[in-house]
This record gives sequence, C-alpha cells and structure tokens, in this order.
Amino acid sequence: MIVAIDGPAGTGKSTIAKMIAEKLDITFLNSGGFYRTLTIAILDAGIDYSKEEETVAFCKQQKIEYTKESHFILNGTDVTAHLHDDRVAKNVAQVSAIVPLRHYVNDLMREITKSLSIVCEGRDMTTVVFPTAEHKIYLDASAEVRAQRRFDQGVSDMTLEEIKQSIIERDNIDKNKKEGALKIAPDALYIDTSNLTIDNVCEIILKQIS
Repeated sequence: MIVAIDGPAGTGKSTIAKMIAEKLDITFLNSGGFYRTLTIAILDAGIDYSKEEETVAFCKQQKIEYTKESHFILNGTDVTAHLHDDRVAKNVAQVSAIVPLRHYVNDLMREITKSLSIVCEGRDMTTVVFPTAEHKIYLDASAEVRAQRRFDQGVSDMTLEEIKQSIIERDNIDKNKKEGALKIAPDALYIDTSNLTIDNVCEIILKQIS
C-alpha cells in the first residue's frame, strides 16, 4: 500500500506522514530529504548547480542511504540534522528543479519502495512519483501560517517576514517547474491545515484510508 501526500512547504507533511506511518505500522519515506541531502553534497563541494549536466553527474556519484529510522546517510555521514539548515532551504528548490536529477531521485525512491508499504510526502508524490498510489492527499495552508510555523520552530536565523518571502518564492519555483510541478491530483483528498491541529489532520486522513 502506498499513501502519497503532496503539498507546499510548511503544511506539516513530514510530521503528519510520520504519524500516519507509525499508526499504520508501515515505512515513512521523506522524498524532500533526498533533494536536501544532495543539496548538502552540492554546496559542500562548491558545485555550480546551474550547470545541470555536471550537477547530475556529481549527484550520481554520491552514496545516499535511507535508514528505517528515516535518517539520511551521505557518503557515510548522517546529515539528517542539517537537512533544514538555512543554506539548504535557500538552494534546494533550484536543485530539485533539475529535471534529470528528479528522474534519478524518483527512480531511487521507487526502488526503495518496491517491496514496502509506505507513507511518502513531497511535491509530486501523487502526480509523478506514485500516480497509482492507493491513497492520495494534498495538504495546504496560507503562506502566513506556514511562515509562522517555521519561525516558531526556532531553527532559522531569518525574520518572520524573510521566512514568508522565502516560502512565497519557493512556492513559485515549485509550481512552475518544467517537470514535477506542485499541483493537486484530481483524485487527491484536499485538506487546508491552516486552522487544524496535527491530530485533526491525521484523523481525517486515517478515516479516508480506512
């Protein structure tokens, strides 16, 4: 069984997907973590990701492992704690917009999930990566609410207004990608999380699955 969850940044996708996976006792797959891990590798190596061919070739040389505890291991080093660093947040949208790189990451995720029941979340899980998923959900929220959530996490050095602007810019990039653009699948359950708690959203999704 595949439960695919899409939506823009800051809508609670990761937290909710993890909770759903735990309640169903199946594997949680964080698609964005793959791009964030590769973004760390690119930044550390000083790669100019505007040169797409070189960037994709570099990424294919990296060894990425995904553990049962949802940790990302890059070339033997656990980078999970740094996936949401400001430098990663500022560059991951551009990296993930590289079409050949999306193909590569999608293939990685499909290979990992061949023999697993999973809950996965990202930007195009329901439309591109797993278009035949048994259950599709699209989570949304206003830019203001998402910025406040990010600000309240206390993991960014940016001001609330800077975070909001970053989110708006990220949304614009995600919605206008050549491939894997952020959009709502026709058969997805749409949930606006702006005024809902995490538990509220999980309850709605679990009812949909059952």
